[in-house]
Parts: sequence; structure tokens; C-alpha cells
Amino acid sequence: MAASPNITSPRAVAPDQKSPDAGSDSPASSPVVGEQRMVLYNVSWQLFETLLDELGETSNVRLAYDQGTLELMSPLMPHEHTKRLLERFVGVISEELDIDIRSAGSLTCKREDLLKGLEPDSGFYIQNELQVRHKEHIDLDIDPPPDLMIEVDFSNSSLNKDSIYLGLGVPELWRYTRGSLTIRWLVEGRYEQRDTSAAFPNLPLTIIPKFIEQSLAVGEAKTVKAFRKWVQEQIEN
Repeated sequence: MAASPNITSPRAVAPDQKSPDAGSDSPASSPVVGEQRMVLYNVSWQLFETLLDELGETSNVRLAYDQGTLELMSPLMPHEHTKRLLERFVGVISEELDIDIRSAGSLTCKREDLLKGLEPDSGFYIQNELQVRHKEHIDLDIDPPPDLMIEVDFSNSSLNKDSIYLGLGVPELWRYTRGSLTIRWLVEGRYEQRDTSAAFPNLPLTIIPKFIEQSLAVGEAKTVKAFRKWVQEQIEN
């Protein structure tokens, strides 16, 4: 009989910040909780597939599976706000550079032969956009993975997703964590951090967190306009 999964308690994990002083109610001193996570161990691939089917596309719970370890992540408002802005920024860049993209959203990416799969915060076909433009179903056994995947992490994940991304062969990762954006390219079987995007070269996109922070003060519409102006300036220069 298979061992019963070991289940950790669901937990909302905040960034590593100093606790606010007792009695302080300043928002600036409060840690940001962006998501809640639950991790299960000794989970079969069949159970992972069943959960994907039962939760469906309408669920806001995102799953990640790596050889028996399953993470369920439920995003909260800060997480979703950041994710949506990053998606809009990718749209702005593609428009200004006149590059066709196909948005994959939180497309379930999985390989049963590797026992690896996940639902990213967002994914985009860029270099391979034409190859999948007409497809309604993506099968990673025959189709390429999204060229760019985006992850937003306000809390520490107990599951190392790099192993999943490597296994799936995702060419580029953007990870927003605690006010910083890291861009990594897949190079000879490992991820290397870079200052620019392989999909959108010559743009210093690590400035993006400043625009995300600005959105909390001036709103999304003005922030996206400011970002578009910045992209146009970079192209002109």
C-alpha cells in the first residue's frame, strides 16, 4: 500500500522583514503576504492529474509537481496585482517592438515521463509564437514550452521549481521576489541570470519593480502609460 501523503499546514509566508514595533500600525512596516501555500509529499502522478481536472481552469489555486512533491498555491491580492502588471508590461513591450506573442496565462505545463508539471503565474510564446499560433491544445511531448514564464513570489516556496522549469526546457524565466526582478536564461542545461531578456533584447527590464511600486501610488493606468513611454525612449536611444 502506498504511503499516505505527508501534509504540511497551509501557511501564508511573509517576506523576511523585521517585525513592526508593538503598537505600530504603519503599512510600510508591515510584511506583505502575497500568497498561501500548502505542500504535500508522496503524491502520485495520478492524484496530481486528478486535482488538475477537478480544480479546472476556473480555480485560482495553482499546482506545481516534482516527482512526488506537490505544492498548492493560492494567490492573494498583492500577488495577483503584480502578476497582472507584469503581463501588461510584456504586452506593451511586444507592441512597441512589433513582436507577435501568444499569451499562455497559467497554462498547465507537464511531462508525465519526467513526473514534472506546473501552472506558472503567466507564460508567453514569443520566439515560437508562429509554431503554436493556431493550436488550441498544447502537448509538451511534441510542442515547445512557453518561451517566457513569469513567477511572482512574496513568500518562500518549499518546492524548488527550477527543477521543473529545467525539465520542461523553459528558455527564459522572470521571477519577481520582494521588490526585485531576476531574469534568467536557459544556457547549456542550467539557468544563468542576465540583465536583459532573450525575448526582448537591449531593454534593461530589471527596472520593472520601480514601476510596480509606482502603481501603488498613482494607479495602474498611469503606470502602464509611464512604462510605455519608458520603452519608447529605450527604443529611440
